[in-house]
Amino acid sequence: MIVLLGVADDLWDLDWMTKLAGQFIAAGLVAWQGVQVLSLPIGGLTVGSSWMSILITVFVIVLVMNMINFIDGLDGLVAGVALIANGVFFIYSYLLVRDTSPSNYFNLASVIAAILVGACIGFLPLNWRPAKIFMGDSGSMLVGLLMATSAIAITGQVDPTAVNRSQLFPAFIPILLPFAILIIPLLDFALAVFRRVRAGKSPFSADRKHLHHRLLDMGHSHLHAVLIFYGWTAAVAIGCLLYFVLPVYFGVQTWWATLFLVFALLVCTIVTLAPLSRSKRAEAATQLAQPATLPHDIVKLDRLDEASTQAEEHV
Repeated sequence: MIVLLGVADDLWDLDWMTKLAGQFIAAGLVAWQGVQVLSLPIGGLTVGSSWMSILITVFVIVLVMNMINFIDGLDGLVAGVALIANGVFFIYSYLLVRDTSPSNYFNLASVIAAILVGACIGFLPLNWRPAKIFMGDSGSMLVGLLMATSAIAITGQVDPTAVNRSQLFPAFIPILLPFAILIIPLLDFALAVFRRVRAGKSPFSADRKHLHHRLLDMGHSHLHAVLIFYGWTAAVAIGCLLYFVLPVYFGVQTWWATLFLVFALLVCTIVTLAPLSRSKRAEAATQLAQPATLPHDIVKLDRLDEASTQAEEHV
């Protein structure tokens, strides 16, 4: 159903109310079939009622679908981000199920994550710039729906009554990891909705102010912008995974995971902001040097000086 909705939107540009209604119906069907948020690892806390479970599930699925759809603006972006995110999530879900049920090698979350990894591996070479095929709304919403479904399915693998204080943070990983691996799409989605609502527009109206567009405006190339998204996704996803893997399988304290996460985020920040420092250096060189001694491409960087020179020549 969600694929048909996406195809219809790609062909006829459906209004946002129709598109959102279709997303809610698709998410409701998933929840009605039994894939629901059932428990939270907080001293045996379970969702109060079946209706509350369905509402939370539908909200999460619709949210993730739109998060993935919103970042589908550059060739290879969604496929690569989904590949990294689902690869990390597959490792986590498999290890968690093996830890809680040693004789069980099968679970819905791992199967969905493995399918998405395989699909993205096959799709990414064809979607790499210059793209031969495009994902479109049908593909991005399907990826988002499957990612949300796998994340919701894994919440039932942790027994909330068996979690003590020392295990509290690792027990929250089933909830934290899906949002951690989607932290950049979540940030882009939140900023886009806030920006459009503040401007009095529909939250689903198109614009060119997404994070990937801002990276291009900062001076990054298309390839660099895509790789920066990959880097942020990998840093946060692997960092959260280490909080579970290091103490459980290697007996290492979790501060090593914190150290890795801080270092990885610092590197990503430096790489992301690098064009700003280059632009500042070029602007300073332009202001200090004489225009006649500067290369032509450097002079063009300072548009105000170029405009003033043209005005003086005109006078």
